[in-house]
Amino acid sequence: MVNKVILIGNVGQDPEVRYTGDVNNSAKVATIRLATTERFRGRDGNLQEHTEWHNVVVWRNTADVVEKYVKKGTQLYIEGRLRTRSWEDQTGAKRYTTDIVADTLQLLGRRQDNQAPQGGYQTPGQTSYQQPAYQQQAQPQPKPVIEEQPDDDLPF
Repeated sequence: MVNKVILIGNVGQDPEVRYTGDVNNSAKVATIRLATTERFRGRDGNLQEHTEWHNVVVWRNTADVVEKYVKKGTQLYIEGRLRTRSWEDQTGAKRYTTDIVADTLQLLGRRQDNQAPQGGYQTPGQTSYQQPAYQQQAQPQPKPVIEEQPDDDLPF
């Protein structure tokens, strides 16, 4: 079974950051409203747009990154999984909502838009923050070593 979501979109409002549990045993969680827009030509040939809004949830250390660097208008790349939850509204009716629980979050856009940390970020077993490609340091490539090996020195 596969439950995988990949989104590239813009944050529609500043993220909401909160803590779960009590003071000593709480986890940070951030909720992001992400807009993705599909552009297509209608039957009449005119360009049309359809915007879809997604609730994205990030936990723990990635929520720290969101709190520091993500704001309304930030462009994000998100990889995650769908999670549907239910609750009762004020009238007692059962309601459902589907969230994307992010496993990977990457800041996109122009450098001045995102003042991200200089290193990449990985949370073991949970979520990850990946440094944008424009901030990755260019590593010198080692020169290839060419060794002559006899033709009959095959590993099989």
